[in-house]
Amino acid sequence: MLEIENSLYEKGINYIAGIDEAGRGPLAGPVCAAAVILPKGIVIEGINDSKKLSEKKREKLFDEITEKALAYSVEYISCDEIDEINIRNATHKAMENALNNLKLKAEFVIIDGNDKIPFSIPYEYIIKGDAKSQTIAAASILAKVSRDRYMCKLDEKYPGYGFKKHKGYGTAAHMQAIREIGVSDVHRKTFMTDKVLGIKK
Repeated sequence: MLEIENSLYEKGINYIAGIDEAGRGPLAGPVCAAAVILPKGIVIEGINDSKKLSEKKREKLFDEITEKALAYSVEYISCDEIDEINIRNATHKAMENALNNLKLKAEFVIIDGNDKIPFSIPYEYIIKGDAKSQTIAAASILAKVSRDRYMCKLDEKYPGYGFKKHKGYGTAAHMQAIREIGVSDVHRKTFMTDKVLGIKK
């Protein structure tokens, strides 16, 4: 998973930031993005797309990544701002904030996905990048673990929705809870479709 990084190193680029997001699709909670710069040549065993790893494995790799990274940053955009500027723009804003808040300035950034929104430094979007690049996969793990922890805290504050279990995604149980309890302050109002609310036309 180092082919992309090695090709950039060969061009004289030493500080490569990988970026990925977590929480683009859920009905509740923030969208989260992480940026990370790993040391040149490092190999972190077991690293992969966060969705393919168990929670226990992600947590272990989170600690290893944060310990070994030259720099990393995790940023959130709230559900209110998601409603205001839409999820695509909110996701990009979280990514840009994470990049800008790295303690070490990146020379190039590689991002998971196929979007076209530009970044402030040279960049490249890579489709399924979290399965092709160790640096993007590391960012994927940081974003996923950070957001999952955040949603577990929201579960304590907003009991009854099951945030700890589904992390805000639109499971049948979550949608049923919304219909029974109502929409909370941490739900994305623009995501509240008739289907979610159980409104039949």
